[in-house]
Amino acid sequence: MRTKSQDDLWKARITGNGAVLLGKNVACDAHEPSRPVRVITHAHRDHISGLSQSLRECSWVLMTEATRDLLAVLRRKDLPRLANALGLKYGREFAFRGEVIRLLKAKHIIGAAQVLVEDEEGTRLLYTGDFKFPGTPVYEADVLVMEATYGRPSQVRDFEFEVEERLVELVESGLREGPVYIFSYHGKLQEIMQILVDGGVWAPFVLPKKVYEVARVCERYGMILGDYMPIWSQEARELVERGEPYVAFYHTSNYRRLRGREMAMRITVSGWEFSKPVREVRKGEYIVGLSDHADFEGLLAYVEECGPRLVITDNYRMGSGAVLAKEIRRRLGIPAVAMPSRTPVRRDLAEWL
Repeated sequence: MRTKSQDDLWKARITGNGAVLLGKNVACDAHEPSRPVRVITHAHRDHISGLSQSLRECSWVLMTEATRDLLAVLRRKDLPRLANALGLKYGREFAFRGEVIRLLKAKHIIGAAQVLVEDEEGTRLLYTGDFKFPGTPVYEADVLVMEATYGRPSQVRDFEFEVEERLVELVESGLREGPVYIFSYHGKLQEIMQILVDGGVWAPFVLPKKVYEVARVCERYGMILGDYMPIWSQEARELVERGEPYVAFYHTSNYRRLRGREMAMRITVSGWEFSKPVREVRKGEYIVGLSDHADFEGLLAYVEECGPRLVITDNYRMGSGAVLAKEIRRRLGIPAVAMPSRTPVRRDLAEWL
């Protein structure tokens, strides 16, 4: 006799190219030719795979309004003009062929969303996308598909609640000597700007083109980012030439190119730091352990609050899904499987289904 969990297993899955499939119609965060609806949870590169193909082939490509505006800056200028690229407000229902789709708030970069699909049988299928916890609302679901970026028991940040204060202190100390350069990713750079403003840092912020354009989008959606200016402006050029205190924000990909520049301080902000909130790697260079993902304990806490019948962990993007699924089964007693999987899914769940 088939159990409810066995039926649930086929209502959601993750394909070999990273597409998260929910119900009969929806593919999230990668293109799937058989699915007429594509959902983009947020604007980071590993979640927009196959965007152009989806825009050509899908009936609808859904995302939040902020994600659509970010992607117009980072990828496709024509995105707001495309008839099938729809920006949804959080919580708005979108009905398609008997299924109801909702985008729900997630704490990550601006515009990030969870995806809830309710099928014709009333089964609730929830995909978290990338999220930070606490801070992301939890919704009840029968099947939970979740990220597993920090899915290993060792990946715990005990300093989570002090890292923002330590970042502000570090930047303030650097500004007493001259300019400070901060390296991270689009979306997180703007989050750092807001943290510094909230912490009372009022030095000028200098931004290259893409970071500047993303900042303007973030401000449209309510972020407060301080006194920032584009690097090509006359004011910024004079500030840099004089070597006066300012904070420059660059994408991580520019780190090597700018490393030789005369700077008082260089800070890389990365979630892959678990030992301490601030670590000096060499004179004048630091790593700050600020993450916009849930750590291992946060992932388990989210599952426990959600109370699903089945959990599917993302084993495509970071490769920790198998470890996380095993720990969910062992610690919470909830059936869990990693996808894509190197072993047959039924073997992973044999003792649970």
